[in-house]
Amino acid sequence: MTAGVAPSWAREMPEQYAVAQAAFRFLTLHVDPRVLIPRPETEGLVDRVLEAMRGASAEGGTAIDVGTGSGAIALALASEGAFDRVIGVDVSADALDVAHANRAAIAPEAARRVEFRLGSYLAPVRDVRARVIVSNPPYIAYSEAAALPASVRDWEPPIALFSGEDGLAATAAIVRDAGSVLMPAGLLALEVDERRARRVVDILAADGRYTDAEVRCDLAGRERYVLARRR
Repeated sequence: MTAGVAPSWAREMPEQYAVAQAAFRFLTLHVDPRVLIPRPETEGLVDRVLEAMRGASAEGGTAIDVGTGSGAIALALASEGAFDRVIGVDVSADALDVAHANRAAIAPEAARRVEFRLGSYLAPVRDVRARVIVSNPPYIAYSEAAALPASVRDWEPPIALFSGEDGLAATAAIVRDAGSVLMPAGLLALEVDERRARRVVDILAADGRYTDAEVRCDLAGRERYVLARRR
């Protein structure tokens, strides 16, 4: 190797992994290849939830973050929202190790409201009735892997990226499970692939337990979020 020249794998490593941290809203989170790197689009998802829950009548209750990864969404909601409890769920025990470490680094008052549970989709929270269920699920189709940047494809956890042949398997499962966990009028807020936002609305409509489904755009004008209410 030429002196002073980093190997190609090091050059492709995402900066956030190299420094082992990432900014997310007002938080600085530990991240490593066990978890997805939180992105600005997901900060926008938190904005949509906080906007929907503003006002005294919307305070309290439980929020559930499905596929919590580093804990970014759950910790932001506990820090900025008015929820009594926030539960982050993930199928990866390795990811939850990272989330626990990040919880220990936030303000104690917020940290006390957060818990993490291990399991698939909403299976670990079937005993809970939530005012909000939020998720940035995997939404890339297997066939789209080759088109991803190497820094994503080769470094970030596949379980947090890929979701079936059409990219919608995880989203459909969350829609299915959330119907039995959300309280009446509870909010379901999803980050989605901009190419599939309208298909997510169709999944919600076909389920029959949701109303007021709408697509919201991110700051770049892309159809990035789908919100709906439990009937």
